[in-house]
Amino acid sequence: MNLVSELGKILPKGRVSAGEDELKRHGGGFFTYHAPHLPDAVVFPRNREEVLEVLRFADERGVPVVPFGQGSSLEGHTVPVRGGISLDMNGMDEILEIRPDDFLARVQPGVTHGKLNAALAEHGLLFPVDPGWDAAIGGMAGTNASGTNAVRYGVMRDQVLGLEVALPGGTVMRTGGLAMKSSAGYGLTGLFVGSEGTLGVFTELILRLYPIPTRILAARAVFGGIEEAAGAAVAIIRSGMKIGRVELVDARTVEAVNAYKGTDYAVEPTLFLEFSGGEGGVEEDVAKAREIARSNGSLTFEFEEDEAAREKLWEARHEAGLAIQNLNPEKSPMSTDVCVPISELPGALGHARDAIASRGLDGAILGHVGDGNYHAVFPVDRDDEEDLRRAEEVNAEIVDYALARGGTSTGEHGIGSGKMRHLQREHGDSLAFMLGIKGLADPNGIMNPGKIFASAEGARELSGESY
Repeated sequence: MNLVSELGKILPKGRVSAGEDELKRHGGGFFTYHAPHLPDAVVFPRNREEVLEVLRFADERGVPVVPFGQGSSLEGHTVPVRGGISLDMNGMDEILEIRPDDFLARVQPGVTHGKLNAALAEHGLLFPVDPGWDAAIGGMAGTNASGTNAVRYGVMRDQVLGLEVALPGGTVMRTGGLAMKSSAGYGLTGLFVGSEGTLGVFTELILRLYPIPTRILAARAVFGGIEEAAGAAVAIIRSGMKIGRVELVDARTVEAVNAYKGTDYAVEPTLFLEFSGGEGGVEEDVAKAREIARSNGSLTFEFEEDEAAREKLWEARHEAGLAIQNLNPEKSPMSTDVCVPISELPGALGHARDAIASRGLDGAILGHVGDGNYHAVFPVDRDDEEDLRRAEEVNAEIVDYALARGGTSTGEHGIGSGKMRHLQREHGDSLAFMLGIKGLADPNGIMNPGKIFASAEGARELSGESY
């Protein structure tokens, strides 16, 4: 079968490509250490009907389909490890409806976080999930993304009220709706959010919106050690104040940001904080946070109200991953993504620092510590087996530490192809149920194969069960 010519019969001219540049762009993930693998074709649908035609075609012929957004895939979610079709959803980028009185928006999956918030600003509204760069909403839902605002607003699963999903057989399922809550049947919306493209393709999303706060202040608190910074973060959360963001970066991350952005932040573990709300409450929260930071050993505490200064501060935090990668541009970044109960955070960060140092790696630690989620990032030479082995050992140690304390192997980036064995250890007793759902939605196994669990057979072998 000539896949490209066959697809060309069901899609308009120019919507199917096997060009070298497109295959390479869709064959690797951005900010990932996972090896690239080229698809056989890239398809660019513009509407639901075209998505359904592609899925119908692929399902009948057993051709793998991998949904593709921006490609910023930490765990290789968009890498087509078994070839087939890379389904580029960026052409479906319409904001279908904004309902300011209902605090809702309906969007297509290719709409980016930035585009949506630019359109919402005139209504005094925002979509709060902030993944750090201008990701597509469909991809954010696919991995249940969170980001810097999660401590206040929650994650993608908290913001998606309904979905339109194209299923492999070429049918459509609609979950949820326009109401803010419902007890009607199983919570299928929450099931599809975080399914990493293994069950179907999002063609429309209904999103919850929020008012833009009237007052916002940002602050930086500098500490002499990472445990002290984490202890302050825990105390700030326990205080009950309405804080919007609690982000931690270690000294190595600050060093990378300074080199990348030309800033001159103190090269010490630092908390980046944001306070928002009404006029009086924000000042009270800042004063309380300053005192908490001081009691936990902060060296300095500075805050910014000017919008340009705040944007500069958060730009530095958002680009920290790129800055870390820039320290070793010839290598690929491996990043952990664990989340622990908030009380375990200081010990977890100290353990991560020691695990990195014990292997002689040039690692950095940063994270959304307000909800216990942090990342250890270290450069890896994919062609050096010893380098890769050391990095994977550190990754496994950090995951082990989190799981032993009731945490999770992935707080916001998903399983992909990188954490399948960790999923078995974390939720092995649920694998049979997960595979049953996968088999119901995708009986021919065409949707993003090789992700979450390598195969039904592989999952059975891992769990030692028969089902």
